[in-house]
Amino acid sequence: MTRSPSAPQPLRKPEPLRKPEPLRKPQPTRAGPLRVAIVGAGPAGIYAGNILRTMVRAAGDEVAIDLYDSLPAPYGLIRYGVAPDHPRIKGIVKSLHEMLDAGTIRFLGNVSFGIDVDLADLQAHYHAVIFATGAIRDTDLDIPGIDLPGSYGAADFVSWFDGHPDAPHDWPLDATDIAVIGNGNVALDVARMLAKHPADLLSTDIPATVHAGLLGSPVTDVHVFGRRGPGQVKFTPIELRELGDVQGVDVIVYGEDFPRDENSEARLAASNNQVKVMSRTLNGWLTREPTGASRRLHLHFLHSPAEVSGTDRVEGMRFERTAPTEDGGVRGTGEFLDYPVQAVYRAVGYRGSALPGVPFDAVRGVLPNDGGRILAADGTPLPGLYATGWIKRGPVGLIGHTKGDAVETVTRLVEDLALLPEPAAETGGDAGEAILRLLGERGIRHTTWSGWLALDAHERALGDADESAVLRERVKVVPRGEQVDIASEAVLVTTWRR
Repeated sequence: MTRSPSAPQPLRKPEPLRKPEPLRKPQPTRAGPLRVAIVGAGPAGIYAGNILRTMVRAAGDEVAIDLYDSLPAPYGLIRYGVAPDHPRIKGIVKSLHEMLDAGTIRFLGNVSFGIDVDLADLQAHYHAVIFATGAIRDTDLDIPGIDLPGSYGAADFVSWFDGHPDAPHDWPLDATDIAVIGNGNVALDVARMLAKHPADLLSTDIPATVHAGLLGSPVTDVHVFGRRGPGQVKFTPIELRELGDVQGVDVIVYGEDFPRDENSEARLAASNNQVKVMSRTLNGWLTREPTGASRRLHLHFLHSPAEVSGTDRVEGMRFERTAPTEDGGVRGTGEFLDYPVQAVYRAVGYRGSALPGVPFDAVRGVLPNDGGRILAADGTPLPGLYATGWIKRGPVGLIGHTKGDAVETVTRLVEDLALLPEPAAETGGDAGEAILRLLGERGIRHTTWSGWLALDAHERALGDADESAVLRERVKVVPRGEQVDIASEAVLVTTWRR
């Protein structure tokens, strides 16, 4: 029996696609605003606080932020890690000031983490802690003689000439010939400050004690040594050009330090504009005749530090001559060169320091983290603990990188809002004042934003009163106790606007 074909069925109109429901995160059940402590009041910490406030408010929540620093004054590396003759770089202070002056971030200075307060204290009073402590310790240089008297770390010298309250008030400036090891901006800062005539620093915020110390320096020659060639330096073009404009100082470079082989020329041709600009600057100095200035700044390339010589103190420095390799690196040639110097400054990089109770990667000098979430030894995130800035990624990059770091870290924190642990301290409904009571009970004289404004005004008044022939914006107050005393004379404002 043959079956007739069935009649065709009408096509069904497809169901309209449903817009997927957005994933809903569990909302926090906090009784009050999110409370966050940021440890470190440099650019990294201030940016993190400002971005956190913006993100949390955009999510419809409220946040109270306390910004801690071991120093009585804010701004960290901008105040205590940038050479005083760089007002252009220090201009970033204006934007940092505006962020703190808005009153939505509370500054608590002169409070040292690990000494005055520890991790347990912060976890008892805050839902989250962001560490922005930077990298302020010199990287070691493992060569014979590096520990001889007369051998110094760049970070220590920078702290001295920037008037850091914990740095020595005096610095031994008794060498006529000095070696600076490194090919980055810090090395240039150190070399420039050593070679520059003190009178040319009077227009800066240099402390009076630093100016007096530099006046007594007998230096005539400062040598900057880099292991790689001039095409691999870590300077920035502006820093390098500024070096050539230092009054009364001849910049000297050496033709034998400029490789002209086919591979080096090809790599330079393929390099970015920044490298090409610096190459033109350096090559221009090759043909510039010295003026006979009383001080000279020498730039040496393809020199790998091998040994600091001397018995009771630094008497010289030995380097191995290096040569470029095809992959852009360098190799030792077996040729050694000796320079008679009486002081050595190593500027080969900074490292972060371990924080009590917080995991630390001793190899990289950072807090182990995943996008800013601090990790335990087994690689899992520690609830409520975050890192940003150089303590997160190491001492590389400029201010733009610091902002990007803060955005990434704060984004992770906001994603974790429902997972943050509740503070354990009994605050009696007054969480904002509880930490202040704790500091008071421990006898800790903390400084505030209003206190900093008083100190800032005091330093500017010292600049106005200076009797030198140049206009000075400020003169830094150096002793910690004096800074705290001046800040304490202000009307202390311990509340803040959210």
